[in-house]
Amino acid sequence: MQNDLGMINIESEAIAKIAGLATTECYGIVGMASKNMKDGIVKLLKIESITKGVKVRIEDNKLILDLHIIVKYGTNIKAVAETIISTVKYKVEEATSMDVASINIFVEGIKIND
Repeated sequence: MQNDLGMINIESEAIAKIAGLATTECYGIVGMASKNMKDGIVKLLKIESITKGVKVRIEDNKLILDLHIIVKYGTNIKAVAETIISTVKYKVEEATSMDVASINIFVEGIKIND
């Protein structure tokens, strides 16, 4: 982004962190997921590696976010996804002043309470 004082560069990692933290605040979310492409195993990410569950792309100066999540068993996945989309869109746009074109939700797993 350019303003009258100079250039502002926001790294994809920072945007991913904002999106990941906003996602994990939503009801029904256990956490972000990382999928091992080699053997297809899904791993629940710890808070310090939350950005591995978020893919950030920029097209036509708008953000496209892919969120890989694990949800709690018994929650309505559609309602959880809608909440995530509105929450993440608001928080990312508020923090970065960039438009979010789309947010894609990938439910990688469901956690059953122990």
